[in-house]
Amino acid sequence: MERSSSERGAAAVEFALIVPLLLLLLLGVIEFGRVFNAQLQLSAAARESVRVMAIQKPPGTAINAAINTAIAAAPNLNPRLTAGNVQVTPASCAAATDVTVTITYSVDLLSGLFADAIPLSGRAVMRCGG
Repeated sequence: MERSSSERGAAAVEFALIVPLLLLLLLGVIEFGRVFNAQLQLSAAARESVRVMAIQKPPGTAINAAINTAIAAAPNLNPRLTAGNVQVTPASCAAATDVTVTITYSVDLLSGLFADAIPLSGRAVMRCGG
């Protein structure tokens, strides 16, 4: 079948209209994956950190160990976690009390289309072992 001369550019026009939408969808999926991965890393880091805090005996070393564990548990975050991102409450872990570790972090998006940064937090609670 032969196309008429008025239909020759129709495919190019349709392609030009659809490509930006497909690229936007692809970029959204990539950004969502990065943010979701960062959230998973924060949650895992908080769990590891609170576990260390709950089993450590001396309070001073327990907090430092918890913060260092949180930083080490999320090595792929860019920029990396710092001690300022990790909050441990209470400062000491007495028997039969709960200790909470909260990690705050902002993920910078690659595209800049949706937002400048997305604030995330990971939180874990565990009973102190005494």
